[in-house]
Amino acid sequence: MSDKDPVLEIFFKEYDKLKSEQAQRIGFRDNLLYVTLGLLGTVVSFAVSNPSNYYAFLVIPWVCLILGWTYLVNDEKISAIGRYIRLTLVERVKEKTGYSDLESLFGWEIAHRSDPRRMRRKVQQLIVDEITFVVSGLIALAAFWFLVPKPPVGVTLLSWVELLLLIVLGVETFIYADLAKGR
Repeated sequence: MSDKDPVLEIFFKEYDKLKSEQAQRIGFRDNLLYVTLGLLGTVVSFAVSNPSNYYAFLVIPWVCLILGWTYLVNDEKISAIGRYIRLTLVERVKEKTGYSDLESLFGWEIAHRSDPRRMRRKVQQLIVDEITFVVSGLIALAAFWFLVPKPPVGVTLLSWVELLLLIVLGVETFIYADLAKGR
């Protein structure tokens, strides 16, 4: 008979799976920045290559919206996994073991959030995210409006919908920035 507690083993396996999912999501999320920048460069290059291509600027807000929303959803799941480990899993292990030093139970989950420079880094990341996924879309809309003085009504309406959706994405990005410190 094993002297290992099967419930604790389950908790540790859950932790391993959560950290694996978190690492995968981090890699995917971070690559979305590079994909977005590459697509923006491609579309801008095409749009400015010929005045008849200016309508391509309207593709950029959709790129920003789709990839920005995907980035945001993954970022929130990464934070949710960390929050679950810090607040729920740590408590379950504490209850099962009687070990009360929360700072050392899965300590990295708390320690990296207590770094004195965390707030600065999170604000800088928020600025980068807003520039990449919102401001670049807004600039593309402004370029379109400047370069195409009288687009058809449907195209104008589409551009205003894009503007509204970019604003929503910007607000949601700010809301989910996870600027909190500590546990």
